[in-house]
Amino acid sequence: MSYSAPQKDMLFNIEHLARIDKVAELPGFEDAGLETAQAVLEECAKLNEGVIAPLNFEGDKDPSYFKDGNVVTTPGFKDAYKQYSEGGWQGLQHPVDFGGQGLPKTIGAACGEMLNSANMSFALCPLLTDGAIEALLTAGSDELKSIYLEKLISGEWSGTMNLTEPQAGSDLAAVRSRAEPLPDGSYKIFGTKIFITYGEHDMADNIVHLVLARVQGAPEGVKGISLFVVPKFMVNADGSLGDRNDVHCVSIEHKMGIKASPTAVLQYGDNGGAIGYLVGEENRGLEYMFIMMNAARYAVGVQGIAIAERAYQKAVAYAKDRVQSRPVDGSMSTGAPIIHHPDVRRMLMTMRAFTEGCRAMASVAASAYDAAHHHPDAEVRKQNATFYEFLVPLVKGYSTEMSLEVTSLGVQVHGGMGFIEETGAAQYYRDAKILTIYEGTTAIQANDLVGRKTSRDGGTTAKAIAEQVAQTEAELLKRDSADAKAVASRLKAAREAFIDVVDFIAGNGRSNPNAAFAGSVPYLMLAGNLMAGWQLGRALMVAEDQLAGGNDAPFMKSKIATARFYADHILTRAQGVRDAVVDGADTVMALSVDDF
Repeated sequence: MSYSAPQKDMLFNIEHLARIDKVAELPGFEDAGLETAQAVLEECAKLNEGVIAPLNFEGDKDPSYFKDGNVVTTPGFKDAYKQYSEGGWQGLQHPVDFGGQGLPKTIGAACGEMLNSANMSFALCPLLTDGAIEALLTAGSDELKSIYLEKLISGEWSGTMNLTEPQAGSDLAAVRSRAEPLPDGSYKIFGTKIFITYGEHDMADNIVHLVLARVQGAPEGVKGISLFVVPKFMVNADGSLGDRNDVHCVSIEHKMGIKASPTAVLQYGDNGGAIGYLVGEENRGLEYMFIMMNAARYAVGVQGIAIAERAYQKAVAYAKDRVQSRPVDGSMSTGAPIIHHPDVRRMLMTMRAFTEGCRAMASVAASAYDAAHHHPDAEVRKQNATFYEFLVPLVKGYSTEMSLEVTSLGVQVHGGMGFIEETGAAQYYRDAKILTIYEGTTAIQANDLVGRKTSRDGGTTAKAIAEQVAQTEAELLKRDSADAKAVASRLKAAREAFIDVVDFIAGNGRSNPNAAFAGSVPYLMLAGNLMAGWQLGRALMVAEDQLAGGNDAPFMKSKIATARFYADHILTRAQGVRDAVVDGADTVMALSVDDF
């Protein structure tokens, strides 16, 4: 089935929850108001619906392949990438000084969702390029910026992140790739990197690898890691491409999902050393790489929302078309489309509520990012940065975990046909699985939430956000509608469960870390649940006001129904999570290693 970008819901979030009017008051974003957002989303939808989405199923059947040291991408990908780049989409959020459009993340995140809904395998190439751009903008020298940024931002060249090695997965302290300094200030890079997304392909003229390696004599562990730019082709003084660098793809992986995205094994230095250039200072590479990773983690969370949306659209279309059995209420005397059956509706509403809740949370996070980077008041920047940093592991962790539930439900709605690859429902389920793994597993996101975002400040940030949720509860309770009061009640119960867990985590983070970290993933899921439910509570109030004003009644009624469903069916999970974390932490560590 074809993909239809959910522009109306995106614009609802951008206007009413992310408050694009406030974003447009920030320096540099004066022209980025609602009209701009609407125009950009319309054009983005045309490209993704008409050009990129039709290649998604084809990429699963006819994925990228490796031959004679080169990677050949799925038929149609190269032309689609050309259209994507020539349309300026790679530079949407990046600085005008280097050829970008300089639009806020509030708009860019919605476009990112469209691209990933259309074709997640394709979208991974621009996603990794965005991370490389962010790292160079933050830590690159003026020379590196002048050589690489315009080409990356235009999409003529693509970028990668090279962290993982055979012996160094999440534990980057084990990185062994080495860098030998040369008299001219460059370095020779040697080593093997694995799981490199778009590490080799045929869509861009050059590939700019950002590589973690150790300079000779560097300290052991993470404090001795540096970051280097290593281009596939050397760049001449006039900007033209020169000789091939000593970095080569030796194979690509055969994967469960995202099959059209080439995941490469790269070998550096087999013929004397790959030439690389230091980014920033020696031994600060992990610090710079985390800039890329933080941008990528948010983007992966958006991927979860995107794949959930695609699975939902396919499931709804199937449920409206598939005729099977009479409705249990006797309203039809013959077989009916399965969307009439209560449990099918429950599944579809679960899919929709999860997707819209996480989309709202991500949109609000994007606006906080924009304020954190552009607001003229330093204190406001700090507050928004703290809020955004708290939300990043939730956007990444919760949105991707929910995508597994949503895509699984998508298969379930299809019944036996969902298990058949030709229907396409299974592809979304397979593609979604990687999202809880790469750019840091859910447990790594949860450890970040526990260690850096909760335990470190004694739960101060978490409780301050909970106070904002309480304010929304109070506003809901002032309303006359039963829906608003019901959502307020569910939010209150979830918030109180959240605070209990925050107190438990903050109290045990240092004195009993096993107890705190044993509940880290449930805590992340509870926090994400509450944040998404909070934004849907805000959405309900907007929708009620819009409905009273006679604006788009069908859409506003659907927003109210979705918020109420989320509150009744998903927010209510919070108490069980609270009990598992606070009352059941010791049971996680009850068995010794030998008992398994």
